[in-house]
Order: sequence, then structure tokens, then C-alpha cells
Amino acid sequence: MAAYMIIFVTISDREKFISGYAPAASKLVEKFGGRYLLRAQGAEILEGDLDPGSSVVISEWPDKATALDFWNSDEYQAVKQLRAGIASARVALIEAPLIAEQGDAKQ
Repeated sequence: MAAYMIIFVTISDREKFISGYAPAASKLVEKFGGRYLLRAQGAEILEGDLDPGSSVVISEWPDKATALDFWNSDEYQAVKQLRAGIASARVALIEAPLIAEQGDAKQ
């Protein structure tokens, strides 16, 4: 069953983020079998405590175990250090079929 990593990021130094962390993380996402569904800045927060204008990243993974392999890998831990001090993130991981794949099943 597919898994989805949903990330809200507040970036204080976009130049460093885009030139360092983003390309390095992208390579690892692909290497570990994930793919981006959405990468965008300027989220309008309608409810909750996220920073206005946060960037949002949604990636799809074959399953939760694969996403966790990426997240917990030594390679990603090294790349993650590239965003230290320039961005803060809230990250969620959910394993679920797309609603379209659920048919008429109630949630």
C-alpha cells in the first residue's frame, strides 16, 4: 500500500535551501524509490499553527517501510544537516490507498 510523506517547511534562507538541501534530498528520494507529487511555496494556512507562507512537499512511496528506510538512512541524516539553521519542518507519514482506489469504502 502506498505511503505519503507530507512536509510543511518554514524556510529562512531560501537560497541555501534551494542550492544545498533540496537537490541533495531530491536525489535520495529518487534513489530510495519515492517520487514528488507536490513541491510548492506560499501555503495559505486556514487552521492550525503552521507559519503562513510555508512550503509544502508531498512525496509518494511504495509503502511505509520504504519511506522509513529513506528517512532513517545515514545518507538522509547527513543531507538533513544541510537544512539545519535555515529551515524548520513538520513531517507526517501516512500509509493509505488513494480515495479513488477505495471505491465506496467509508473512512
